[in-house]
Parts: sequence; C-alpha cells; structure tokens
Amino acid sequence: MKITYFGHACFQVEINGTKILFDPFITPNELAKDIVVESINPDYILVSHGHEDHVADVERIAKQSGATVVSNFEITTWFNQKGIEKTHPMNHGGSWNFPFGKVKYVNAIHSSTLPDGSNGGNPGGFVIETKEGNFYYAGDTALTMDMKLIPLFTELDFAILPIGDNFTMGIEEAVMAANFISCDKIIGMHYDTFGYIEIDHEKAKEKFHHNDSELILLEIGQTTEI
Repeated sequence: MKITYFGHACFQVEINGTKILFDPFITPNELAKDIVVESINPDYILVSHGHEDHVADVERIAKQSGATVVSNFEITTWFNQKGIEKTHPMNHGGSWNFPFGKVKYVNAIHSSTLPDGSNGGNPGGFVIETKEGNFYYAGDTALTMDMKLIPLFTELDFAILPIGDNFTMGIEEAVMAANFISCDKIIGMHYDTFGYIEIDHEKAKEKFHHNDSELILLEIGQTTEI
C-alpha cells in the first residue's frame, strides 16, 4: 500500500490501484500550502467526523474526482444536500465490502458538528481489511477501551492514530492505544497544525521506541509504502 500525507489528519492510501482519501483538510491548512488540491483524485473519501478540519475539502475533491463519500448517515446526508450523489452511509459497528476491501466503522470518543452548525452524528474511525494488508484509521479520539475489540477481529499491519493531545489523545495515550490494538507500526496524525497540538517529534518517537513500537511521522506531501 502507498500512503501519502497531505497534512493534519489527511492521508491517501492506494490499495491495488484504488485511492482512498481520509479527512481532507488542505486548502485552509497553511502547512499544506504546497499541496495542489486539483491533483488529488481519489476513488473514495472516508470522513471520520464533521469538524471543519476534517471536511474542508470534501465537497471540492468529491466533485472534481467523482469519488464516493463514505461516512456516518448524518454526514453523507449533509453532502447529498450539497449536490454530492455518490455517498455510502454507515454507522457504528457496521461494515461493508467495497471493491477494494472491507470497511468497518468503529467508535471514537470526540465531538462532531459540521461547519454550518448541523449535526454531524457521532464520530468514528475505520478498520479496513484488504488483500494487501489491514489498517486502522482512528479519526479524532481519546483513548478508549473499545480499541481492544479491534484485534479480536482484525490483525493490523499499521494504524493511523492522533497524537497531538488537547483535542485528542496525546503521545502516552497513543502508545497505550498501540498496545490495545496490538499494532507496533503507528503513523501519527493530528499534530503540529495548530499551537494547541504542537509536539516534540523526537521525544514522541522515543516513547514509542521504548514500547517496542515505531512511530512514523511523515512530511506533508511525502509518500511511503507499507
């Protein structure tokens, strides 16, 4: 799988030629000013919750690419009202077999209000199983005991976890989350974008190293392969 980081919590994962974009927040993000949004043309856009820093570019990218937007019922309905017809609604505990693999919508502890004040439903994360490997995109969340359910059903190759603290779990909780999900390869997200969530990169990596796990912090625009 090829993984490209577009800043904050936005990643594109390419699975056997299918491109899946998560939580696009690019245009308003000063740190991602060199990313050309017009060049991003995913097949699917997965949205964890309704906050502006996770949905800012969904409408634009969905309309230019024809991507299917996958999220909870409230969020997909909101985008339907904006003229996006290709959506797939989900809810907690449910799963669906897409052409690229199986997606399960799992719990997250956070809030979820859409930019215009509409109800964004309950926040969530995604566990994705494919022929190329399995991974967990946590979305914005606190540490939760529900994470312990994930390895009972899915053996993960990597996970994308928030690490910035203040709005989500921080480094120490993310280390514990890695233990909960039985995954030793973690890609960090939701850090450095705002003053509230700036982190010390080396100290963060060291804490994961002491836990016999690896924290990967990608540069914006960087692509890696797992």
